Amino acid sequence: MHIQLPERRRLRRIRTKSLINHNPSYTRYTQEGPGHGWMNVITEHIHIKTRGNTEIHDITDEAARRLEASGLTNGTVTIFVQGSTGAVTTIEYEPGLVEDMKRTLERIAPQGIEYRHNLRWGDGNGHSHIRASLLGPSLTIPFQKKRLMLGRWQQIIFIDMDNKPRDRDIIIQIMGI
Repeated sequence: MHIQLPERRRLRRIRTKSLINHNPSYTRYTQEGPGHGWMNVITEHIHIKTRGNTEIHDITDEAARRLEASGLTNGTVTIFVQGSTGAVTTIEYEPGLVEDMKRTLERIAPQGIEYRHNLRWGDGNGHSHIRASLLGPSLTIPFQKKRLMLGRWQQIIFIDMDNKPRDRDIIIQIMGI
C-alpha cells in the first residue's frame, strides 16, 4: 500500500465530533480532486487513573476498539503518553513477565540512589524519568483490514513510572484510509 500525502495548500480540514465519548478531536484531512482518495487522521484519548510505582496497564483492547470505531481499514496507529514519567511499549502481558518488567526497571534505574533531578526538585522521581525515557513515550503499529498487526503474544502496555498516583492522558492517533 502506498499513501501519498497531498501538498499542504490543497488540504481541506473537516472537524466533526468523535464517535467515542463525544470528544471533539475527531479530525479528517482530505484532498479533493481526480485520482485522490481520503487520508484520515483521527485523534482519540484514553484516560487512566494510576497508582504509580511502575503500574502496568494492558491497553490493547482499548486501542483495538478505537481503531474499529474509526471506520478506517489500513494505516497506522500511534499511541503516545503525555508526560515524562510514563511509557508505552509491547510485551506478552502475563503476570510473570509483568513482574519481570518491574524488576528489570528497578535494576536499571533503582529508586534508592541519588539522582540530580531529585536534588534539584525534591520530588523523588528521578528514577521515573530515566525509566520512561529508556522505553519511550510512543509506539506506532500498522493495521490492515481494520486489525492491529500485533503478534500472537504481543500486547500494548502503558507503564506509569511515577512515584505517586496520576491522571494519565494517552493519545491514540489513527491515520489511514
